[in-house]
Amino acid sequence: MGQEITNIHFPPEAWERFSTHLAQETSLLRQALSAGHFTANGYVGGFELEAWLIDRNYFPAPDNQAYLAHLNHPLVVPELSKFNVELNSTPQALQSDALSRMEQELTQTWRLCLTKAHDLGNSLIMVGILPTVRESDLCLSNISPLNRYFALNAEVIKRRGGAPLRVDIAGEDHLQLKHMDVMLEAATTSFQVHLQVPVEEAVRYYNTSLIVSAPLVAACANSPYLFDHALWEETRIPLFEQAVDLGSGPARVTFGSGYLQDSIAECFEENLSAYDVLLPMQFDEAPTRFNHLRLHNGTIWRWNRPLIGFDEAGKPHVRIEHRVMPAGPSILDQVANTAFYFGLAHFLAGQEHAPEADLPFATTRDNFYQAARLGLDAEITWLGGQRVKVDTLILDELLPMARQGLHLLGIDEAESTRYLDVIHARVKNRQTGAAWQRAYIERHGRDFFRLTAAYLENQRSAAPVHEWDV
Repeated sequence: MGQEITNIHFPPEAWERFSTHLAQETSLLRQALSAGHFTANGYVGGFELEAWLIDRNYFPAPDNQAYLAHLNHPLVVPELSKFNVELNSTPQALQSDALSRMEQELTQTWRLCLTKAHDLGNSLIMVGILPTVRESDLCLSNISPLNRYFALNAEVIKRRGGAPLRVDIAGEDHLQLKHMDVMLEAATTSFQVHLQVPVEEAVRYYNTSLIVSAPLVAACANSPYLFDHALWEETRIPLFEQAVDLGSGPARVTFGSGYLQDSIAECFEENLSAYDVLLPMQFDEAPTRFNHLRLHNGTIWRWNRPLIGFDEAGKPHVRIEHRVMPAGPSILDQVANTAFYFGLAHFLAGQEHAPEADLPFATTRDNFYQAARLGLDAEITWLGGQRVKVDTLILDELLPMARQGLHLLGIDEAESTRYLDVIHARVKNRQTGAAWQRAYIERHGRDFFRLTAAYLENQRSAAPVHEWDV
């Protein structure tokens, strides 16, 4: 979906033409993977951070066009709404001081972004769901003026026969509402981590990424409120799933349908067989660029999504987009989350006995939603079938695994200690971003403007969330 398109409306023949190209490229992908045409290089990491533009009253500020023109930075691009922007990283080979290089780059980009926002009377905030966002902010007048967004909205509503999207999320409170467009998605801002892996190891890393999604979302939760309702610890998960619901067919935002067996191509073959085309653009490049396949994949939002990319020499690679983490609370927290994911995924994917053999997919999926709902209070089923509190699991088993995984990648020990100690302190203190927000509201009352102001002040301190005062 990062690809811009030239049309908003498509003639009938466009759908058949796109489907033909998609089938051809899906078959070609399987052949290219089998023939060794994909790079065996790895491991490379990166991320995308979605942030909110806000005004002096802490409301969303729909000014990203003027803001991005004023900023003029190649790593910062528009998002679905006019009050969101996306900050990207430079890919880093995962060795030595890669994590601190990520932190330094993001810090520099973020500081520049803040300065340029202040020039226009606004600010920026990193948070999964902005506590002050109103349903009225999530309207088509606030959609970013890019063809791909208008076309996506038109197709989703058309597939629903004009029926409104329905939101039904039960937590401490119960939120039910109807909404007439896809702009609810704009309320769900993420910190999406990318992990490029050797192609022959992609199946193991994809399956492992599914398994670790539950402890990751529990440790990173930062979205407890929506429209003044206290809901899940990571409300972004059910909200996004319901914000792009076509009303029939498989879910477009999904944990997936199962583990991979033999090839990463299985995800793309499922895309072809199970998912209707939403954006039938025509591309003139060679089918080996997989443009139709990549655009179609961009309209299916698996929480762990395989991506096809190309290196500087033009050789294709495979990477996993781990989408379960929310934005915020601090830059240090987010890089610590990244270290936890990289280390844990690398350790488990490298085990001689595949961990997915000991944990049914349905259990892995249930773990994920339980952790998104309850955060560190969740009890999940872990490898071997034992039930365990997720906070205990993280402290006793997963952090040592992640530390060993980072060591095996070649990450410096000081790097590993710096970032994994943040996860340890956060879990031990039981103060995720979501827990801090709930504690603040419990102490000060349901004043979401005051909450946002305090959150922003703490974020500007650069301290990790486990050190924030309530």
